[in-house]
Amino acid sequence: MTLPESTNKLQRTFIREEVYHTLQDWIVTGKLEPGEHLRDKELAEILGVSRTPIREALLRLEDEGLVQTKPNRWTQVAPINLEEARNIYPIVWSLERLALTTAFDRTSNQDIEKMELANHCLKQAMAAGDHMAALKSDNDFHSVYINLANNDELNKLLSGLKVKLRRIELYYFDRMKDAGVSCAEHDQIINSLKQRDLKGALDAIESNWKNSLARIQLQAI
Repeated sequence: MTLPESTNKLQRTFIREEVYHTLQDWIVTGKLEPGEHLRDKELAEILGVSRTPIREALLRLEDEGLVQTKPNRWTQVAPINLEEARNIYPIVWSLERLALTTAFDRTSNQDIEKMELANHCLKQAMAAGDHMAALKSDNDFHSVYINLANNDELNKLLSGLKVKLRRIELYYFDRMKDAGVSCAEHDQIINSLKQRDLKGALDAIESNWKNSLARIQLQAI
């Protein structure tokens, strides 16, 4: 039994994941701004790690579209791309419709109450201008029926797509004067679920995402 070697492997895996998630978070939240150059040596010094996990993380982030690289020249944070939002939003609302269709028969009153609580927290965060809390509450709202679908592959797909959307939504948050209407759209989903109206709930989910995209596009003009 080679416990020390096994422990070292676990530590290396932990470091790689920590570096990846840290850099991803810095990009999504804007700490690393669009177009900012990323130097593996500098990032390694900041995070107190070797350059290897930095390079591995940057490759993963490039695969996700959050980083751009020109071989032997530079690596930089990818710009905010509104066309990407136009491509991603329809996929998200289609997958969420699938999630709710799967979860509908097992959605309980307690689950609806969780959605109401998340929407209440979203309203409070919007009123306070708290970007991160608002996005977390919004995610909590949608996660109720996504998790009820009990489909790991569906969950993974949506999680990966929403990382990109979170970055876009944070970027435009301050300019979106009517972002609070999303709470009213959530209320429509909740009311449809209370009435056991699957079609109404599905249409309300799609409408919520379509309207979110329209609000972002309006601010980008």
